Amino acid sequence: MSEQFPKRRRPPPGFIGETKERLARTYLESNGLTHVAHNVRCRHGEIDLVMRDGGTLVFVEVRYRSSERFGGAGASVDHHKQARLAAAAAFYLQRYPTSLPCRFDVVAIGDNDRVDWIRNAFDQS
Repeated sequence: MSEQFPKRRRPPPGFIGETKERLARTYLESNGLTHVAHNVRCRHGEIDLVMRDGGTLVFVEVRYRSSERFGGAGASVDHHKQARLAAAAAFYLQRYPTSLPCRFDVVAIGDNDRVDWIRNAFDQS
Protein backbone atom coordinates (compact mmCIF):
# COMPACT_ATOMS: atom_id res chain seq x y z
CA MET A 1 0.00 0.00 0.00
CA SER A 2 1.48 3.31 -1.03
CA GLU A 3 1.15 6.25 1.33
CA GLN A 4 -0.27 9.47 -0.02
CA PHE A 5 1.51 12.57 1.16
CA PRO A 6 -0.27 15.88 0.76
CA LYS A 7 1.24 18.11 -1.87
CA ARG A 8 3.25 20.96 -0.48
CA ARG A 9 1.08 24.02 -0.71
CA ARG A 10 2.37 27.42 -1.53
CA PRO A 11 1.10 30.36 0.46
CA PRO A 12 -1.33 32.63 -1.38
CA PRO A 13 0.21 35.44 -3.46
CA GLY A 14 1.35 38.32 -1.29
CA PHE A 15 1.14 36.36 1.97
CA ILE A 16 4.88 36.22 2.60
CA GLY A 17 5.33 39.90 1.69
CA GLU A 18 2.53 40.99 4.01
CA THR A 19 3.93 38.85 6.81
CA LYS A 20 7.43 40.31 6.44
CA GLU A 21 6.07 43.88 6.23
CA ARG A 22 4.19 43.31 9.51
CA LEU A 23 7.39 41.95 11.06
CA ALA A 24 9.31 45.03 9.86
CA ARG A 25 6.64 47.41 11.15
CA THR A 26 6.61 45.73 14.57
CA TYR A 27 10.40 45.84 14.69
CA LEU A 28 10.53 49.53 13.79
CA GLU A 29 7.77 50.43 16.26
CA SER A 30 9.66 48.57 19.00
CA ASN A 31 12.61 50.83 18.14
CA GLY A 32 10.59 54.02 18.60
CA LEU A 33 9.24 54.75 15.11
CA THR A 34 5.58 55.59 14.53
CA HIS A 35 3.51 54.14 11.71
CA VAL A 36 2.16 56.71 9.25
CA ALA A 37 1.08 54.65 6.21
CA HIS A 38 1.75 51.40 4.41
CA ASN A 39 1.53 50.03 0.88
CA VAL A 40 1.43 53.47 -0.75
CA ARG A 41 0.99 52.71 -4.45
CA CYS A 42 1.38 54.90 -7.50
CA ARG A 43 2.33 54.37 -11.11
CA HIS A 44 6.02 54.63 -10.18
CA GLY A 45 5.94 51.82 -7.63
CA GLU A 46 5.08 51.18 -4.02
CA ILE A 47 6.36 52.32 -0.66
CA ASP A 48 6.06 49.47 1.81
CA LEU A 49 6.01 51.57 4.97
CA VAL A 50 5.99 55.25 5.81
CA MET A 51 7.13 55.81 9.38
CA ARG A 52 8.08 58.75 11.55
CA ASP A 53 11.35 58.72 13.47
CA GLY A 54 11.13 61.72 15.77
CA GLY A 55 11.15 64.70 13.41
CA THR A 56 11.99 62.70 10.29
CA LEU A 57 9.65 61.07 7.78
CA VAL A 58 11.03 57.66 6.80
CA PHE A 59 10.22 55.77 3.60
CA VAL A 60 10.90 52.10 4.27
CA GLU A 61 11.56 49.36 1.73
CA VAL A 62 11.10 45.88 3.18
CA ARG A 63 13.12 43.15 1.47
CA TYR A 64 13.04 39.44 2.23
CA ARG A 65 15.41 36.79 0.96
CA SER A 66 15.48 33.28 2.37
CA SER A 67 19.08 32.92 1.19
CA GLU A 68 22.12 35.19 1.06
CA ARG A 69 23.34 33.32 -2.01
CA PHE A 70 22.95 36.31 -4.32
CA GLY A 71 23.88 39.06 -1.88
CA GLY A 72 20.93 38.95 0.49
CA ALA A 73 17.93 41.20 0.95
CA GLY A 74 19.74 44.49 1.45
CA ALA A 75 21.79 44.08 -1.71
CA SER A 76 18.62 43.69 -3.77
CA VAL A 77 17.83 47.41 -3.54
CA ASP A 78 19.73 48.44 -6.65
CA HIS A 79 19.88 51.87 -8.35
CA HIS A 80 16.78 51.12 -10.42
CA LYS A 81 14.77 50.22 -7.29
CA GLN A 82 16.10 53.30 -5.50
CA ALA A 83 14.91 55.53 -8.36
CA ARG A 84 11.45 53.92 -8.25
CA LEU A 85 11.25 54.43 -4.48
CA ALA A 86 12.32 58.06 -4.83
CA ALA A 87 9.63 58.65 -7.47
CA ALA A 88 6.99 57.01 -5.26
CA ALA A 89 8.15 59.14 -2.31
CA ALA A 90 7.86 62.30 -4.44
CA PHE A 91 4.29 61.25 -5.31
CA TYR A 92 3.54 60.77 -1.60
CA LEU A 93 5.01 64.16 -0.71
CA GLN A 94 2.95 65.89 -3.40
CA ARG A 95 -0.17 64.35 -1.95
CA TYR A 96 0.83 64.87 1.70
CA PRO A 97 3.22 67.85 1.86
CA THR A 98 5.44 68.12 4.90
CA SER A 99 8.29 70.27 6.09
CA LEU A 100 9.91 67.29 7.82
CA PRO A 101 13.24 66.02 6.52
CA CYS A 102 12.95 62.63 4.81
CA ARG A 103 15.13 59.57 4.51
CA PHE A 104 15.08 56.12 2.93
CA ASP A 105 15.59 53.06 5.10
CA VAL A 106 15.71 49.39 4.16
CA VAL A 107 14.60 46.60 6.45
CA ALA A 108 16.30 43.45 5.17
CA ILE A 109 14.80 40.24 6.49
CA GLY A 110 16.78 37.06 6.11
CA ASP A 111 16.60 33.44 7.10
CA ASN A 112 14.90 32.77 10.45
CA ASP A 113 13.37 36.28 10.25
CA ARG A 114 16.67 37.94 11.12
CA VAL A 115 16.10 41.70 10.76
CA ASP A 116 18.77 44.10 9.54
CA TRP A 117 17.62 47.72 9.69
CA ILE A 118 19.67 49.90 7.35
CA ARG A 119 19.05 53.52 8.26
CA ASN A 120 19.57 56.13 5.56
CA ALA A 121 20.23 53.30 3.11
CA PHE A 122 20.58 55.60 0.13
CA ASP A 123 20.36 59.25 -0.78
CA GLN A 124 18.22 60.74 -3.53
CA SER A 125 19.29 64.31 -4.12
